[in-house]
Amino acid sequence: MRIRQPIVSVLGHVDHGKTTFLDRIRGTGVVDREAGRITQHIGATEVPMDGLRRVCGPLMEGKEFSIPGLLFIDTPGHESFTTLRARGGSLADLAILVVDVMEGIKPQTLESINILKQYKTPFIIGLNKLDRINGWKVNEDQPFILNLQEQDELLKDELDNRIYSLMGELSKHGFNADRYDRVSDFSKTIAMVPMSAVSGMGIPDALLLLVGLAQKFLEEQLETEDDPAEGTILEVKDEKGLGTTLDSIIYSGFIMKDDTIVVGTKGEPAVLRVKSLLKPRPLDEIRDPREKFDNLHEVHAAAGVKILAKGADDVIAGAPLRVVRDDVTLEMAIEDVLSLTQVSIETDPEGIFIKADAIGSLEAMNHLLGQNDVRILKAETGDVSERDIKEVASLEDPLRKVILGFNVKLLPNVDELAKESGVHVILNNVIYKIIEDYEEWYRKLKHDMEEERRSEYAHPAKFLVLKDHIFRVSKPAVVGVRVLVGRIRPSQSVMREDGRVIGKIVSMQAEKRTLKEAKMGEEVAMAISGPMVGRHFNEDDILYVDIPEMRVPDLMKAELSVEEREVLDHIVEIKRREKPTWGMG
Repeated sequence: MRIRQPIVSVLGHVDHGKTTFLDRIRGTGVVDREAGRITQHIGATEVPMDGLRRVCGPLMEGKEFSIPGLLFIDTPGHESFTTLRARGGSLADLAILVVDVMEGIKPQTLESINILKQYKTPFIIGLNKLDRINGWKVNEDQPFILNLQEQDELLKDELDNRIYSLMGELSKHGFNADRYDRVSDFSKTIAMVPMSAVSGMGIPDALLLLVGLAQKFLEEQLETEDDPAEGTILEVKDEKGLGTTLDSIIYSGFIMKDDTIVVGTKGEPAVLRVKSLLKPRPLDEIRDPREKFDNLHEVHAAAGVKILAKGADDVIAGAPLRVVRDDVTLEMAIEDVLSLTQVSIETDPEGIFIKADAIGSLEAMNHLLGQNDVRILKAETGDVSERDIKEVASLEDPLRKVILGFNVKLLPNVDELAKESGVHVILNNVIYKIIEDYEEWYRKLKHDMEEERRSEYAHPAKFLVLKDHIFRVSKPAVVGVRVLVGRIRPSQSVMREDGRVIGKIVSMQAEKRTLKEAKMGEEVAMAISGPMVGRHFNEDDILYVDIPEMRVPDLMKAELSVEEREVLDHIVEIKRREKPTWGMG
């Protein structure tokens, strides 16, 4: 039984420094050839223990570790984190969440924390861009704990204030956090490591912390035997001169050339034979761009590897991979891969349609949409197709004619079809942005539909008969009015304060234009059939639109303004003087 290196994912808000952090780690010691050299895998960067000791310097002196190093997944961003699934949760054993010390917690940061909590992945916060604090002295690759001693007290106070502010923000969302050297229990408090990814300052502390967390909490989880490999497909790529290849992370066991593998597709799992196992050559060894890979005989966990296998075209990113070395386990592996490829999402016949690049992404989407009370009708991987549009277009409710897509695109000609079919498509590679856009679209459409529905029936409204604006006394009475509350349309009945209905609005005009509607604040000439001015109403009278009794329950549930609600309540009160149960449905 050996201990493998933990797989580490790097997450964070756009522009907070995820890529710089990874670049800095990759750039440390890449050129030298001694033991402990940092090596490039497919989709991952391996930092062996000797390399970690060199980077961490005095911080690791006298300390013994059983883990052989760290394997950083190179695809930064929580969207890729959700793709990286393994049995029972995330492929990543650990994570570092990069936060800009100057900008603090952003919606995407919170989204990342929620996803990490969902997957129960231990993580630390890399408090980046310390070099942007005016006057802070930065020394390349220096541990933060030593760098701090070189700063004056005012700067130390400024950093503390920023940390306390972040602690407050995180606390509001139910998370305890503190600067890492002040944390006594790492299982209860999120450790924050101040750093400058651009200079490497603080990176030794972050690496030491990741190693320490792995050693303390994950040793059992990291045990691996020389069994048939288990892994996850990071990306399906078409490589020039090679064809379809599978960029994979092997997290358990080992894989060999000529092995049989079972991998997930949109349909039934594919059973393939490994033709080649490839890893990238170091940049300084590439003589010919067509020879940028080395062939390997076998690969042991944890590692990133490019697999060449015939018939891999239908394999999907995020799908599980299983190596099979006998017929007995083949059936079990197919069953296992099939169950892991099926999306475990509770659907609702009244929900909406979601699409994502991988199964893990769909599950993360489902989790975050669920927190926002958004129900799901159907969840699928892959780009948005004509079939998707036609399926959604057939739904009756306009509020459900929407497709949310995470890390996917529209297939050719789909955009035009969506517009023609009245299907709204929202695409983004940030889930919180998709939810934000969806809620805005939903609110606007619901409001527009409400407006349309309201225009079809009598609406709570009251208006004032203007003094010196009697143009005709009767048949019909034509008077100038000002709409005080609500909106008025022709064909609506008019009621007095005592509840008596005195006539019906025939037409309305303003500046010689015939109006379909008069809104609050507008002054119009109104023709009313039935009443006579002086007998049934007078100048300065306030009149109301008569509400049919059967419409009251609908109006009670409708989105009305405060003033409209008051007018409706007043009309109901007037009507109930004569009939106490009026409008009760």
